Amino acid sequence: MDILTKLKLYAHVMRWRWNWEKYDLHYPPPVKDNPKFMTAWEAVKLIPDGAVMGTSGMAGNQPCSLMYWAIRDHFRQEGRPRDLTLVNIGGQGGRGKVPGTLEELAVEGLIKRMIVSHTESCKGQLEMGQAGKLEIQCTLFGPLTFCLRAQGEGQDHIICDTGAGTFVDPRTGTGTRVCPPDAPQYVEVTESGRFKYWLPPVDTAVFSAPAADRKGNIYFKNCSFIGESYSLPKAVRRHGGRTIVNVGLIVEEGYDKEFLPADQVDAIVYWPETEQVTTVKHRKYWDCFTPQSTLPIDEGLARTRYINSILRVMSTRVPVDEALARLGTRVFAENAMKGDHVDIGVGHPEEVARLLHESGVMKNLHMINESGAFGGVSAPGIFFGAAINPHTIVPSVQAFDRMYKRLDWVILGALEVDSQGNVNVSRRGKDPINHVGPGGFIDLCTCAKNILFCCSWSDQGKIAIQGNQVKVLKPGNAKFIDKVQEITFNGHEGLKQNKKVFYITHLGAFRLTDRGMELIYVMPGIDIQKDIIEACSMKIVLPESGAPTVVGDDVVTGRDFRFELGD
Repeated sequence: MDILTKLKLYAHVMRWRWNWEKYDLHYPPPVKDNPKFMTAWEAVKLIPDGAVMGTSGMAGNQPCSLMYWAIRDHFRQEGRPRDLTLVNIGGQGGRGKVPGTLEELAVEGLIKRMIVSHTESCKGQLEMGQAGKLEIQCTLFGPLTFCLRAQGEGQDHIICDTGAGTFVDPRTGTGTRVCPPDAPQYVEVTESGRFKYWLPPVDTAVFSAPAADRKGNIYFKNCSFIGESYSLPKAVRRHGGRTIVNVGLIVEEGYDKEFLPADQVDAIVYWPETEQVTTVKHRKYWDCFTPQSTLPIDEGLARTRYINSILRVMSTRVPVDEALARLGTRVFAENAMKGDHVDIGVGHPEEVARLLHESGVMKNLHMINESGAFGGVSAPGIFFGAAINPHTIVPSVQAFDRMYKRLDWVILGALEVDSQGNVNVSRRGKDPINHVGPGGFIDLCTCAKNILFCCSWSDQGKIAIQGNQVKVLKPGNAKFIDKVQEITFNGHEGLKQNKKVFYITHLGAFRLTDRGMELIYVMPGIDIQKDIIEACSMKIVLPESGAPTVVGDDVVTGRDFRFELGD
């Protein structure tokens, strides 16, 4: 990426930043002869008090900003709609920083309940929950999207096996409720030991899409994410509700073969600033997020990483982090096969994805994403959920259908790991304000035959590479402990299902076995007794041979680092 492109991208971000709180709730609809076209202010009046409102969107993909502002401002001026139940699959807040997200709805009296699979980005709602002003329910990405489809088919629940031994299992955890403690549950264990998940009937859908034609058909061509944009209107129709769609383009009929028919839409709000992804408007969409991309994949990755660096939303990686990624990649390559289906999460796993792509090995894998973007490389940071140069984009429910049929590998991060191989990613502390939520984590761990967790060894520690060795300069607080505060992956269940489970850190790698957490690799320069066994409360076993394999210099330094998959 040359300097001119960087300057253009910097200007692009600055324009977005300078204008990110500008909106027009009375922007005139360009189609005058179809009553479905209306302003955002008019569309809000269709939403009744007490509505169960479903939205679609994930991270920076498919934000419905104008309608969120409209709902908030209308409530502040006229006191309605009020007491809404908000249902969002992926969680689409702005972490208390970025406007135009679900956090615009974090107003006392406007919403009374939120049901999501990921809470951390919705800081406004978490603060309401902490203050006792909002009921928060956190369930699982897969069951949520399956429940929406079921509602569209006239069913009020689903039955599945996902969640055993995790926090959502009422036998071992808190279930779906985050707060208050006497809130109802949206999961129960059946007599057969399976799980019944359900949602309140969704009667209002509010989401954005790329385009509409003058008849009111909705098109998703050149979107980065489809999400629940098909299942929500069907569920709403079953319950006699209404669907409101915010679009960024008016196009001719037949713009694309696939579309949401006009008879499933009640209101269309046109606004030219509607975004494809955060910072990018539909009227100037980036085709690198679409199957029709004309941009080389490396250029697309470079541009999205540069924007993330400007916004400072991604952690700065140091050499020892790169060594962790190389060790994770090596362990993956030693166990994976060409043609495997792979899903890769955020954080340290993104660095493994980078190595797989740069080496060319990724071409021999089927890359998938729970958001519905298949192929290409997962987009980083604020663009998570999208992919660079995807082969296809499908609704979330179809993505989970595919993954439950086949998922060979998932590569994920972790907040805590314990002696039983349990992993916590869903909670940073006891109070609601510290809740994170699993997103699709539990579904992915259930689907996958093999799991690779990549995470830092400690918090507040300092680990560095010195020559060809890794040295612990400051131990910090180990993330590997005797018992995690909440179970998002259950090690015992993983062993029961004969999964291969690996844990990659700055100091080495573990594998979950019947004997316990076995240290299979150690970085050169690390004192196993002092730096690992005595530095953490997790119970560790050594290989039956007596000693773990010492990692090679190529992994530590990156010099001559190579790997390949099995046939």
